[in-house]
Amino acid sequence: MIEQLISVAREGVEERRGRVPRADLEGRLSARGDDRPFSEALVRPGLSLIAEFKRRSPSAGEISATATVAEQVGAYERGGAAALSVLTDERHFGGSLEDLRAARAACDLPILRKDFVVDPYQLYEAAVNGADAVLLIVRALDDEQLRTMYDEARGLDLDCLVEVHDGEELQRALELDVDVIGINNRDLDQGTVDVATTYELLTDVPAGKTIVAESGISTRAELEELERVGVDAVLIGSALMSADDPEAKTRELTGADENTHEHHLP
Repeated sequence: MIEQLISVAREGVEERRGRVPRADLEGRLSARGDDRPFSEALVRPGLSLIAEFKRRSPSAGEISATATVAEQVGAYERGGAAALSVLTDERHFGGSLEDLRAARAACDLPILRKDFVVDPYQLYEAAVNGADAVLLIVRALDDEQLRTMYDEARGLDLDCLVEVHDGEELQRALELDVDVIGINNRDLDQGTVDVATTYELLTDVPAGKTIVAESGISTRAELEELERVGVDAVLIGSALMSADDPEAKTRELTGADENTHEHHLP
């Protein structure tokens, strides 16, 4: 599955680059809005929630075809989310760069562009369309590509969530000395989810790294246990997108008091 997703991502890059050259994107960098540090939002007291906007996924199919970016991310912000993740992959997730811009305009939270980033061009796209951070999937990049992408992103003042799924990928991320490591409980080849992946890999992460657990998490009890073992943040999409009341679901997960926007667990 991952090879197909990467191939489609490369095709999309070439199509967009044909319409908007990289030089045009570089020329728009000076017009970027205020800085919203993504990494800092993940290390506040308690467990931080990265709330995701996605319409569908290869594994779940259609999740919420009618949701609007402004309404959904507004609900996340009111519910106490620390940051946002916005899917921009169109073919498999129904996302777009327009969703990224809409999220930026609708809230004050830092935003992660979540996509299959396989070309530096996508970093410039992210920067000029409202992202504060990008997802780098270790399985999708070789060591040289990963280092190039990481360094160039940091040069553009983009934080990086570097995603791993197994021990080998974790070691590759650690050799690069990345700051924020995402442990994805979903096997991108098989599509299966096992939250035990986070607990297994967590013991091999040295102190001082920010750890984000991704995929398969949907309850407050799971968040409390992840916080107990030292996870700093969780990324949750499907459980929030499928909720009848996304603000209430966000509050349930974050433990936000009715009258505050705090996102700590008591």
